[in-house]
Amino acid sequence: MLWFEELQTRKKVSKIFSRYEKTFPENERRSKEQFLDLAENPDAYVFLINNEDETIGYCVIWELDGFYFLEHFEVLEEFRNQKFGEQILEALKEKFEKLILETEPDFLSEIAARRVGFYQRNGFEIIDKDYTQPSYGEGKSSLHLFLMSNFLPETLGQNIESIYGVVYQKNGEQ
Repeated sequence: MLWFEELQTRKKVSKIFSRYEKTFPENERRSKEQFLDLAENPDAYVFLINNEDETIGYCVIWELDGFYFLEHFEVLEEFRNQKFGEQILEALKEKFEKLILETEPDFLSEIAARRVGFYQRNGFEIIDKDYTQPSYGEGKSSLHLFLMSNFLPETLGQNIESIYGVVYQKNGEQ
């Protein structure tokens, strides 16, 4: 049975940083200090995802205006291809209802195409093919990504502004 454990201290959040750092390319991740700061941000939730007594993944979710933003999501490599990703997304949709996430465009690689297909099979649709993820900081690039959601946003521009302002601390800039 899946269960989520919210990590509410910098010490607990630090326990997953090495996995996070190995999984996400530098331009797609926060610095260690930025990542640890999530524990103190009232809009951000860092969850360990457990199955029975084993940690199988983690995610970072932001509570924004009228929706939730799934910033990072990983099923640990040793638990992939066992349907945990589908189960986790289903649980997240039940808990948070309206979710938006970023993903690499399907034309970048076979893995990116498989990831887009995975999200589509699990109820997400591409809502913006021209989205730019702002830079996480000095020396890091902004990225062209797809924006996907499990609902049809009525105010996509406002949703993107909310992501930029709260998650990336950018005000309309990229």
